[in-house]
Amino acid sequence: MKIHIINGPNLNLLGKREPGKYGFTSFEVFLKTLRTIYPDIQFEYFQSNIEGEIIDEIQKADIASDGIILNPAGYTHTSVSIADAVAAVKVPVAEVHITNISAREEFRHVSLTGRYCSGSIIGFGLDGYRLATEAIIGIIERDKKIL
Repeated sequence: MKIHIINGPNLNLLGKREPGKYGFTSFEVFLKTLRTIYPDIQFEYFQSNIEGEIIDEIQKADIASDGIILNPAGYTHTSVSIADAVAAVKVPVAEVHITNISAREEFRHVSLTGRYCSGSIIGFGLDGYRLATEAIIGIIERDKKIL
């Protein structure tokens, strides 16, 4: 099984940026943990601060992966184009947010991308990516039984 993790703007700063909100661990270090927990899953990882690159990666992942874990970060609340890309894919997409966006500034309460995802995991720190992995595994297993 192959799961594509796509992170949006400023998530390259995890471990340095506002550690009180985002923790002290870089995503690269956390990704090693995910790969240890799930040795049978091939994780592809992509991060960009550029909207168009994220859209290209979502489209690529739809062809090359069994599922997508997406943290669009600030684009969650502003990017109709990323939302449209998510709506167009056939693989399950789990939206992840490290912080609880509902407990933050009002403009962060709306997710344009979330309505097109299989589900959203919000506010559980980096563990949200593990929870999203479990969710995608569950969706794929369920769909195999249906087919």
